[in-house]
Amino acid sequence: MKGIKKSLTEEYLYLDFSHQMEGCIFPLHTSVTLFLLSYCDCKIFKVGLVLTKESTDISLKNVVPQDVEIQIISKQELPAIVQNCCLPAVVEKPDNFCRAGLAVVLRHIIQKSYEADPSKKEILELLGFKKTCLKACAEVSQWTRLCELTIPLAIENFLKESSDQHPTIPAEILQLERKLSEPVRVHNDDKLRRQKLKQQKAAGVGPAHAKSKVLRQETSEELDSSSKSLELQVAFSKLAVYEEPATTNREPSHIRKAKVSDLPSLEHVFAEGLYFTLADIVLLPCIHHFLEKGIEVMFSPHPCPTWTLDWNSLPAAVSPKEGKMSSDRALRKQQQLNNLVYVVTSQAKPGDRIVDFCSGGGHVGIVLAHMLPSCQVTLIENKELSLIRAKKRSDELGLSNIWFIQANMEYFTGMFNIGVALHACGVATDMVIEHCIKTRAAFVTCPCCYGFIQNTSKFNFPKSEQFKKTLSYKEHMILCRFADQTAVQLPAQRRLIGKQCMCLVDLDRARAAEERGYSVQVISMEPESCSPKNNMIVGVPI
Repeated sequence: MKGIKKSLTEEYLYLDFSHQMEGCIFPLHTSVTLFLLSYCDCKIFKVGLVLTKESTDISLKNVVPQDVEIQIISKQELPAIVQNCCLPAVVEKPDNFCRAGLAVVLRHIIQKSYEADPSKKEILELLGFKKTCLKACAEVSQWTRLCELTIPLAIENFLKESSDQHPTIPAEILQLERKLSEPVRVHNDDKLRRQKLKQQKAAGVGPAHAKSKVLRQETSEELDSSSKSLELQVAFSKLAVYEEPATTNREPSHIRKAKVSDLPSLEHVFAEGLYFTLADIVLLPCIHHFLEKGIEVMFSPHPCPTWTLDWNSLPAAVSPKEGKMSSDRALRKQQQLNNLVYVVTSQAKPGDRIVDFCSGGGHVGIVLAHMLPSCQVTLIENKELSLIRAKKRSDELGLSNIWFIQANMEYFTGMFNIGVALHACGVATDMVIEHCIKTRAAFVTCPCCYGFIQNTSKFNFPKSEQFKKTLSYKEHMILCRFADQTAVQLPAQRRLIGKQCMCLVDLDRARAAEERGYSVQVISMEPESCSPKNNMIVGVPI
């Protein structure tokens, strides 16, 4: 009972409040502190937001934890002891014991949350090994200084920059990225690295020898992923190594005798290494808002969203209904063609050469050839049957301005003015854009199959300098996998995330083309229901 009474001592938490923006309270120290209160489900403190300047429009809805008592006060209303300190600060009644500074206050919130409910051991584990996370002051600890001062201030300054220009990534963020790319060293480092080596060896010799007891018994199917993610396994299991007799737990000789220099490095999973700590609580809100601001999911306005071809007045062979598809799919294909054909016809000039890459059955190329009789249209497709069907439809229409080439696109060396590709799969879209850039041709592409995007002999991802500074290849691959989550069968929120990721992947493609002298727009086709993959990337050489 004595401990419970101590945990219920009345305490007031005072936080700076300057303004709020896009669901975030500033300064970031305040957002970080509120985030920790929410994470710990802590309702012990009475919270006072202290106005740093006059503000008449204060709406705290959706930006503060629920059930937290919050009061807006002025600096003059602060207890005298707190007026002598920088916020955030916590003061105990009767206002003669104050704790001030971000790291001190956050550590105190964790301790009080644990005291109030000792069953929440995972909260206390935020303080890390020997409970020293952010304990050393910023003057002597580079890590505390980075989390408590450098990163929050750098991102606040970054967010103040004009959104009209592409802001430079702060040097402090690059410093953090370098630290996170370094191999981690933790307590039991040698033991963990030997376990990782053991898993790698087991995974390499096949299922018959793959059942190694490291953190738990594994199946041969699990080894494919566990050998690559020992760090995650450790993070979630807290190194729950089984107690076994030395004879059964002894490492194989080739593992036991391995030199330290031969042991695989442990990778950062969280800010300080393998475990989620207070440092992550501090950095998460900061980095989240940096990424939100750094590369925004933005679409250019559709140039003519209501424009459609008069399909009823066109010859039957022009319609995709002639391509052996259901009426519902044919309607959606018509809607897709409305978008591409409008952009191409608005750019094309008499005598232009237009290439329909990955043309399939010719849905795009045939419409363009019919609509633009003064232009030469070339269909390039490596599937013979698709191209034969396209030629048959073309012959029915009597088109004389259309060519058919069965080949991979890299074998096409002709000059052209506009390149088009509807739903070119994976890196095929990048191949089309590259072909157009080398020829200095405009391009109108609608990408597809983002999950198939990967580094090739010709392309490395991310492609643009802006994205390279922000995302690693592995992170870009994750973005591509999420970009494929747009199927109509998926929940609406999941499709929305997929759409945002699609835009980011295509924005990287657009930025890369802009770096090579193009004006590029990422546009959402109208109506968006015409396809789960409804982005258009439109580029014009400057």
